[in-house]
Amino acid sequence: MKKHFLTLALMAFAAFSSLSVRADDTNAPAAAPAAPALPAASIDQRVAALEAYIGNGDPGASLTKDTNGNLTVTAPATVGVSGPGHNAWMMTSTALVLFMTLPGLALFYGGLVRKKNILSLVAQCFGITGLVTILWVVCGYSFIFADGTDIISGVLGNLKFKMLDGVNSATNSNYAYWVSQNVFSMFQLMFAIITPALILGAIAERMKFAAILVFVGLWMFVVYFPLAHMVWGVNGCMNGVWNAGAKIHAIDFAGGTVVHMSSGWSALVLCIILGKRLGFGKEAMPPHSMVMCFIGTAMLWVGWYGFNAGSACAADGVAANAFTTTTIATAVASFVWPLIEWIVRGKPSILGFCSGAVAGLVVITPACGFVTPEGSFVIGILAGIIPWFFCYKVKGWFGYDDALDTFGVHAIGGTMGAILTGMLARNSANANLATNLKSYVTDTLFQPLLMEQLKAVGITIALAVVGTAVIAFIVKMLIGLRPSEESEMTGLDLSEHGEEGYHS
Repeated sequence: MKKHFLTLALMAFAAFSSLSVRADDTNAPAAAPAAPALPAASIDQRVAALEAYIGNGDPGASLTKDTNGNLTVTAPATVGVSGPGHNAWMMTSTALVLFMTLPGLALFYGGLVRKKNILSLVAQCFGITGLVTILWVVCGYSFIFADGTDIISGVLGNLKFKMLDGVNSATNSNYAYWVSQNVFSMFQLMFAIITPALILGAIAERMKFAAILVFVGLWMFVVYFPLAHMVWGVNGCMNGVWNAGAKIHAIDFAGGTVVHMSSGWSALVLCIILGKRLGFGKEAMPPHSMVMCFIGTAMLWVGWYGFNAGSACAADGVAANAFTTTTIATAVASFVWPLIEWIVRGKPSILGFCSGAVAGLVVITPACGFVTPEGSFVIGILAGIIPWFFCYKVKGWFGYDDALDTFGVHAIGGTMGAILTGMLARNSANANLATNLKSYVTDTLFQPLLMEQLKAVGITIALAVVGTAVIAFIVKMLIGLRPSEESEMTGLDLSEHGEEGYHS
C-alpha cells in the first residue's frame, strides 16, 4: 500500500515540476497569435461550398456578404483555397505526363533507332526536359497563362508570372477553381516538355545535340508559347470555350493543335531541311529493339491518361469522360492499324500495334473531353486507317526521311483530331460547350464549330511551318545542323556523348 502511495506521489510531483519549468522557462517559444475567426456561416452556405467542391464549381458561388459587406463563409469555400482531391489528381496527372517523356518517349523512339543511336535519344529527351523547364520558370508559363494586357493581343501573354512570381498554392480561377496554381503550372510544364521532344522522331540519328538544344530554345518562343496562349490562355484568340471575345471559336481539350500539330508539322519541315540519313533508301535501317519500343508505347498509353483526363483540371465528370474516350479510341486504333497490315502485307506487326495505339492517342487528344464514347469509337477507326496510309504510302511517294513517322502520326493525327472534334463535339459530353459556344456546337456532323476548327488548323500549320523554317536556317547558319559524316556513321552515342548503349 505504501509502495503504491509513494509511486503516485512521485508522479504527481514530476507533473507539477514539469508544468512549473515550462511556465518559468524564458527560452520557450512564444505562443502563436490566434488566427482571426472567420465569420459564421449558415448550414446552407456550408452545403453550397461542399457542393461547389464536389462538382468542380466556382467557389465564389457559395460566397455571400452580410449587410456590412463581410464575407460569411468558412473553409473550404474561401477563394484561393485548393481542394485536396482535385489537387491530388492533378499532381498524379503531372507525374504521368512527365512519365510520357521520361522514360516513355525515350524508350519508344530509342527502340526504333539503330543501337548506335539509342543514347542520343535519351540525351535529347533529358536535355529538352531541363532546357524547357528553365525557360518555363523564367517566362514561359507567364507568356501563356498570365492574365492582364497581352504583349501581343490574343497571341502572347505578359511577364506577370516571370520566375513564377505569385505562382503559389492558391488557385487561379482563370484555369482551375480547386487546383493550386503551382500544381497547374507544373502540369502545363510537362506538355511544354513533351511537345518539342516529339520532333526528335523525324530527325533521329542525324542532328547535332547542340543544334537540337538551340533549335528547341528558339522554337519555344516562336511557336509553342504563342500557340499555347492562343488556344489555352484566358485571353487567347482561339480559346473558344472560355474566351467570349475569341477571334476564332475553336476548341482543343488536351493539345491536338498545341502539341501534336505544332510538333508534327515542324518535324516535317525540319527533316526536309536537315536532309536524309546517310544510306537512306540504300540500306536497311530496322528498329534495334521492338521490345523496347513496346515498353515505351505502353508507358505512353498509361501516361496519356494524365495528359488527357488531367486536362479537365479536376477529378470530375469531364475527366471521367476523357478517360473513357481515350481508352476506347486508343484500343480501337491499336487493333485497326495491324489489321490493315494483316490484310495488305499478310502479317500484323508489333510496330503496327504500337503505331496504332499512339495514333489513337494523338487523334483523340483534342476531342477526348468533348465527344461521347460513340464519337471516340469513330475516331479510333479513322486513327488506325489514315495515319497508316501516310506512314506506309505517302512517305514513300514523296521520299522525305521522317525517321520515326512523327509527321504521319502526330501532324496528320493531330490535324485529323482537330477537324473531327469540330464534327463530333457534343453538348452531352461537356456542358462547358454551352458557355460561349451555344451557336457553334449544334450536335450535328457539319456544325458551325467545324469551320472554326479549320481556321485554327490553318493558323497552326502556318505558324509551325514558317517558324520552323526560319529557325532551322538560323541554326544552320550559326552552328550547323548535322554532325560530320564520320560521326553519323560511327553513331551519335559515341560521337556526341562518348558512351555506348550496348557493349556486346
